[in-house]
Amino acid sequence: MFIPTDPSIKEKILNKIKTEGCPAAPVAREYGVNPKTVYGWLARETEREPGILEVNRLKRELKEAYELVGRLTATSSKQKRGR
Repeated sequence: MFIPTDPSIKEKILNKIKTEGCPAAPVAREYGVNPKTVYGWLARETEREPGILEVNRLKRELKEAYELVGRLTATSSKQKRGR
């Protein structure tokens, strides 16, 4: 049986995924929505806005890269001071 989701909940979920880059499945569970439903919404969104899932993946990768560069910079600075 299909139970319609409140449009405001749908909007909150999609906003959290698109703007904050949160993974879809945990956000869906947080709001009590089946993750497959959310993936369906995202699929329809990507028809209008190509690449939203790709953009979120790239945001996460960029964050990880910044963290890695920070660690490498800190390590390099310590090594230079230690000489």
